[in-house]
Amino acid sequence: MRSALWRKPDFLRLWSAQSVSQLGSEVTVLALPLAAIFVVHASTFEVAALNVVDVLPFALFSLPAGVWVDRLRRRPLMVAADWGRALALGSIPVVYAFGSLTLSQLYVVGFASGTLTVFFDVSYQSILPSLVEHHELGDANSKLETTNSGAQLAGPGIAGLLIGAITAPYAIAVDAASFVGSALLLGAIRTVEETATHVRSRMRTEIAEGLRYVVGNPILRAMMLFVALNNFFSILMMSIFLVFAVRDLHLHAATIGLIVSLANVGTLFGALTATRVGRTLGVGPAMIVLATASGFGNLLIPFARAGYAIPFIVLARIVYAYCAIAMNVNGISLYQAITPDRMLGRANASRRFVVWGVIPFGGLIGGALGAGIGLRNAMLVGAIGTALSFVALLPSPLRRLRSVEDAVPVGV
Repeated sequence: MRSALWRKPDFLRLWSAQSVSQLGSEVTVLALPLAAIFVVHASTFEVAALNVVDVLPFALFSLPAGVWVDRLRRRPLMVAADWGRALALGSIPVVYAFGSLTLSQLYVVGFASGTLTVFFDVSYQSILPSLVEHHELGDANSKLETTNSGAQLAGPGIAGLLIGAITAPYAIAVDAASFVGSALLLGAIRTVEETATHVRSRMRTEIAEGLRYVVGNPILRAMMLFVALNNFFSILMMSIFLVFAVRDLHLHAATIGLIVSLANVGTLFGALTATRVGRTLGVGPAMIVLATASGFGNLLIPFARAGYAIPFIVLARIVYAYCAIAMNVNGISLYQAITPDRMLGRANASRRFVVWGVIPFGGLIGGALGAGIGLRNAMLVGAIGTALSFVALLPSPLRRLRSVEDAVPVGV
């Protein structure tokens, strides 16, 4: 049966914009740290710090961004964020062409792009319920994650080839162009959002309301704690993964891109089967099973050795990617369905403040551990942490939650 979402042109525009920009962003995920490694010869800690700078704005700006997203129309914020990111990233190949690229510029661009991404992402997950019906959220999120997974599957391989052919800084121009395409597609959305109907108060009061809602709901609180722990230990690993791959495993950019692309097969299958897994096991039990399985695959990575690294890393990341994406589709759909529209921006920002706010600390600790106890030992610490993160979900009502309709909003 053909999905009704194919007859919703504004959802299709949002979906297309996300697909275009995500494919470009996958190039930068690989190209930016490799520019630091190969062009400016950054140290292990400096490369880890670059990952931190990119996500630091989530800790600094998520909460006020949530207030503004609830006060203003979300589409114009997303369009402005896309244009800003295009300009910021486009500066890297221009400066590199004149032989003046520095680590400082990579940090500035990473921070600026990350700041704009905060506003885009909070708006992005908050605008979806105004474009589709609530019962369509699972299907919509599954479609969005499917193309996101497709980009993750194809993007690193394309990135590796581009970096090998034209160098990392010039490859970043592809991402800049993708944000221009996304801005044009989003600008074509015709649905007129209603402005906020709640009575505006002081920003800190509205921020506190969003935090209270998320913390007061036992389901959202448990999901937030799990993702925060998982993100902390995952970034601890991934902030030094490229250095580990290049300097310990002696892998080239094209090989790394191929490995990441193969591993992202898991994200595609996760997106395609997420709603089916949720229906079969029940939304809550499915999320607990997926969270439990997701972390254990990472334990293979620290034991990879030059000569047989590829199967270890690919298998580890396929398991992690499948479970993480399948859980994300079910979790975000649940989140959007049980959160009132007037609270979506602030609730989403509150969650992101916590789950992304821990990432800078994980990245810095990863860099410090990599420099202090060695890259392989630091990777092992991160792998053990991700494997145990599921424990945060066990005391929650998710164990008994069979469907989205069984969850009741709290604190509204």
